[in-house]
Amino acid sequence: NSNNPLYRRVLERYVHMATEAGVAQAVYPEGGLTRDGTLSPPRTGLLDYMLKSFDPKGRRDVVFVPVGINYDRVVEDRSQLLAAQKAPRKGAGFAARTTLKFFARQFGLMLRGRWFRFGYACVNFGTPLSTREWMGRRLDGDLRMLSREQRFEAVQALATDLMQSVAAVVPVLPVPLVARVMLKAARPLTLLELKAECQEEMERLREAGARIYLPRGDEDYAIEVGLRMLNLRHLVDETDGVFAVNPQEADLLRYYANSIAHLAAPMIEDRRARQSSSDLPPSRMPSAPTRALSVAASKPARASGSNAAGCGAMLLSISSGALDVPWPTAAFTLLACSAAQRRWFSAVVVAA
Repeated sequence: NSNNPLYRRVLERYVHMATEAGVAQAVYPEGGLTRDGTLSPPRTGLLDYMLKSFDPKGRRDVVFVPVGINYDRVVEDRSQLLAAQKAPRKGAGFAARTTLKFFARQFGLMLRGRWFRFGYACVNFGTPLSTREWMGRRLDGDLRMLSREQRFEAVQALATDLMQSVAAVVPVLPVPLVARVMLKAARPLTLLELKAECQEEMERLREAGARIYLPRGDEDYAIEVGLRMLNLRHLVDETDGVFAVNPQEADLLRYYANSIAHLAAPMIEDRRARQSSSDLPPSRMPSAPTRALSVAASKPARASGSNAAGCGAMLLSISSGALDVPWPTAAFTLLACSAAQRRWFSAVVVAA
């Protein structure tokens, strides 16, 4: 029970000791599963545990590495939509029948030679953020000298910046791309029209600084892969070479499209404007020395649970100083742990 006071004190002490020891850690600041595919606002509990005793003049710095993860298929996507609708929970019998039907269908597709992988999983690493540098630039003070309310305000500002960094490196994959284009078009499209719309959308995303993963380096193939996945799941129906959104599956299609919705140019510009105007006034931050720390992360679409419809964010944070493990090694270890539950995905790693 996370509301148990004893649990919270033990967790706080554990995080503090791990930070002091320079252990590379991963935290998921969103604090829960997203129900609609979008990235959730960060929660600051664990960040506060880490930073309340941070000394910017100490021998260790805390370096956060933004990690954006996206998936073409999230196994529990329908479950998340049902949870968002607060639908009554089904019993164990229903879950067992659904699981058996799923495997039976996959086996049937294999026998007919129509089985395909579930798509791609992609991860991007953003520019590391130094807590010491951030505090010097944004706060000009020491968290230890602040009141509880002022410290929470400062930690919230850092968490917001970190989540913005993560959002900027969430990769664009075939399924979210095609899902977004189909929903934006709001009309049936031929394959030629769909490819033209997807290419225009990719240009807009590139202009906004988005990172797009193209399987085999081929735009046409990427579009065909995304469309095939949606068609196999009946999210998109085909009639005489014309593709249209299945009205009964529009919410699920939107679930995937939402994973890259924040990458549109107007939203990126708005994010940059908010970031530049969100500095806390130095007068509210008493100056003083500080101490050491490390870690944080936002939830990938499935590590210890699904995060966003195929989309996820992670901030790998490392206490520099006596660092025994290089951050790429730690990051790939975390990715491997997450991907272990995604064996049917073709995983690709893209270093930002």
